[in-house]
Amino acid sequence: MASPAAPRPALIRPRASRSQSQLGAVSLASDNSASTASSRRRRDFVFVVNPSGANGRTGKQWTQLLPQLRTRLADQCNICECITSGPSDAIDVTREAIKDGADAVIAVGGDGTLHEVVNGFFWKGSPVRALDQGPDHLTALGLIPLGTGSDFARTFGWSNDPRQAIDRIVRGVKSKLDIGMMEGPSGDPHFFVNVADIHLSAKAGYFASMYKRFGNLCYVIGALRGFWGHNNRDMRIKVNGGEWQRVDKVTALCVGNAKYFGGGMKITPTADPFSGDLEVVILQNFKWYDFLLKLHRLYGGTHLTVNGVSSMRVQSIEVAEVVANGDIFVQSDGEHFGFLPTKFSVLPGAVDFFC
Repeated sequence: MASPAAPRPALIRPRASRSQSQLGAVSLASDNSASTASSRRRRDFVFVVNPSGANGRTGKQWTQLLPQLRTRLADQCNICECITSGPSDAIDVTREAIKDGADAVIAVGGDGTLHEVVNGFFWKGSPVRALDQGPDHLTALGLIPLGTGSDFARTFGWSNDPRQAIDRIVRGVKSKLDIGMMEGPSGDPHFFVNVADIHLSAKAGYFASMYKRFGNLCYVIGALRGFWGHNNRDMRIKVNGGEWQRVDKVTALCVGNAKYFGGGMKITPTADPFSGDLEVVILQNFKWYDFLLKLHRLYGGTHLTVNGVSSMRVQSIEVAEVVANGDIFVQSDGEHFGFLPTKFSVLPGAVDFFC
């Protein structure tokens, strides 16, 4: 993840005289005592918007969507808007909103925005809590998928229709969502909600992020660059704290809390983000032509019976190289994380989620 941009955007309540985020301290407090008293009787819903998502379409769609939100939710809660301005802004804003007692933080954008918002729910491996609320106060997570990939939304069969997303938020039905946690050599925990992956797919994702201006075509370009100079590598894994096992000629290893990645590829087809475990899918000894021949099965989620593909359900898995070179890519939710070794584990029911 890139370093937080400075200065940090503030959370605001949209008003007729100002509809963009301001610079300064992040706070959910109103400007006068009367409105402060009112806000204490109402819920605060914070919408974290990445205006540059989907080549700028997210920002334009959000401008059109905001009046509908006000119409549907104004009698239930205070609508607080945050327009992010750079990498990691959504992480910082989410943490501050939760500390200030927000009742919900809703990611508006694609998988990258959702990934940052999820990481904002945690600090140094522990959940962030409101500073002046009781221990039972929880901040819920929501999603309005408006980005390029929106792979997490595909697990639930959701479209990119924002009106349906608003309906889910208005209904207020929530379930306990599992969150994946990953720890690299530095030991600092990082979190993912969708799919984390290793080696070829992670390298392809790293390059795909450079071509997001081309929409979903970026995944094809990323895959082509990832294949250039690719070699399958021998790895070792430790499942649920057991003994190390060797896995030869690994092409890619994917750890799924949900089902899809890479613009609609159903890579971990039996993953369930409410199950309390993760699905691990390992592709071994694949050649470039194997992907061409079997790509339809990867997208359809029918690849688990293909030779060289194995799957398991785990609560944790550690992955390392047999011969350490420090050049095996690792990513989570399409965002570059670093390199092996890495440990993955699940936090069952860690966040309330509007679904």
